[in-house]
Amino acid sequence: MNIKSREDNGPYGFFVEAETTVEFYDCDPMQVVWNGNYLNYFEIGRRVLIEKIGYTYTELEEFGYIFPIVEISAKYLIPLRHKDHARIKAILTEYENRIKIKYEIRNIKTGALTTRGLSTQMAYNIKTGDSCFACPKVLIDKIEAYIIGKES
Repeated sequence: MNIKSREDNGPYGFFVEAETTVEFYDCDPMQVVWNGNYLNYFEIGRRVLIEKIGYTYTELEEFGYIFPIVEISAKYLIPLRHKDHARIKAILTEYENRIKIKYEIRNIKTGALTTRGLSTQMAYNIKTGDSCFACPKVLIDKIEAYIIGKES
């Protein structure tokens, strides 16, 4: 994981930011976010990233593909606590053969980087039951149209 700073926007400059508030049910008895719940925060970033190109997970499934996570990691730097407001940044770093996203979670009040992460997803063809070693053209075209439109 090489997220250098808040200015690391990946090779395509394609990223999103979303905000959330730490709920009581996200915390362990010490009132810090339980480590597994950071993966839920990553999911918020992934969902917003896919929505930014004009898709939802449901629409991708209607095209015949799902995208299971095949690898995920998190580096916990500073805990978030109950009622903290967090900003989740999801940065697309790869999309042609697999979807790879870096994450950066910050405490909005302090600006502190609390968590870094990385996830990898592969396309899976629902009809054939096969893993795909390239993302479907429908997704690649949508991402590239967004990137090109952003550069114009």
